[in-house]
Amino acid sequence: MATNLFSLAVRNIFRQRARSAATLAAIAIGVAGLILAGGFVQDIFIQLGEAIIHSQSGHIQVTREGYREGKSRDPDRYLIDHPDNLKSTIRDATPSVDITMTRLGFSGVLNNGRRDLGIIGEGVEADAETDIATYMHFVEGRPLNDKDEDGIVVGQGVAKSLGLKVGDRVTLVMTLSAGAVNTLDFELVGIFQSFSREFDARAVRIPITAAKSLMDTQSAHLIVVMLGKTEDTAAAAALLKAHLSKQGMEVAAWNELSDFYEKTVDLYDRQFGVLRLIILVMVLLSVVNSVNMTLFERTREFGTMLAVGDRSSTVFRLIMVESICLGTLGALLGMAFGCLAALGISAIGIPMPPPPNANLGYTALIRIVPETVFTAGAIGFAATVLATIMPARRASRLDVVDALRHGV
Repeated sequence: MATNLFSLAVRNIFRQRARSAATLAAIAIGVAGLILAGGFVQDIFIQLGEAIIHSQSGHIQVTREGYREGKSRDPDRYLIDHPDNLKSTIRDATPSVDITMTRLGFSGVLNNGRRDLGIIGEGVEADAETDIATYMHFVEGRPLNDKDEDGIVVGQGVAKSLGLKVGDRVTLVMTLSAGAVNTLDFELVGIFQSFSREFDARAVRIPITAAKSLMDTQSAHLIVVMLGKTEDTAAAAALLKAHLSKQGMEVAAWNELSDFYEKTVDLYDRQFGVLRLIILVMVLLSVVNSVNMTLFERTREFGTMLAVGDRSSTVFRLIMVESICLGTLGALLGMAFGCLAALGISAIGIPMPPPPNANLGYTALIRIVPETVFTAGAIGFAATVLATIMPARRASRLDVVDALRHGV
């Protein structure tokens, strides 16, 4: 009986070619739309995360406990003694580690001979930072390198505030915790632009040897850990927490360090959640309309089935089997079309303006995420089946005489 019902349902689908094609198109377009919207949102999250990782935070940062909360009040309290030993421990504890770097943070005043600007700076291992800072764009000059003894790079906002250009001499002034005032002169070798306008308005970087001299220390504030794959961050952070928590160290993944990222993800999630809901409603309405029109045109057919002895339940099951077949085929077509469209669009790219509070635009892609693809297919299938239940119930409860006289 089930085989006969399936065979009859398939024949009915091919017999009603125009209506079946319209229903399939509605399902496929809806599923493809969900795949494209989901892939677009996923690309925003990935590219924004990579921008943060490769311009500011790295994948993981290791600091002394309390550093993030207390660094502005008493940064000297959170210095890491013997940072090279800690770097070796990190590499031994986590096989996915690619690069480890030390940074020494400071705050002070940058003077160009005419005016001052409060800055937040870092002493960095220049060559290592250059290798991983793939999202830091230099609008003038070049990045630091290990040969720069008195070189400095500044954010575009800093350069604009002080009217700086490459080759200018600047003086960095900072007050130590003991009350002494230290100054060093630097030559501006580069002006950078990261994804964050706020960061660029205050950020400067100098070689870590100069920072240690300026702060009169051989310690560091944090160890930046770069991994081979961003997907390994959670596992690597968990391993490091297990190894280092007893040593008074705090381990933080990149997404924990960026409040901007969390807020941006939340913003885009809400916006595109509404978009996905709109697409889902459009699929439901399109399928309901198509199914209703198809069943209306087949009223006499259902009346004939009831007149020759078929039960109402048989009519209902027949319509639902047809819907299941259409939903399955439409979902598969939509998944295939969505993936092909994603590949085609990604080959061209989508020029995007800068995100909120950001400096740089970027080229967006459509990511093919298996979970999103299968979820979109399941939604298309479920929407088709749900949209058919009420019309199928009405068709199965038709009055036989009225149904047979339909259209006469």
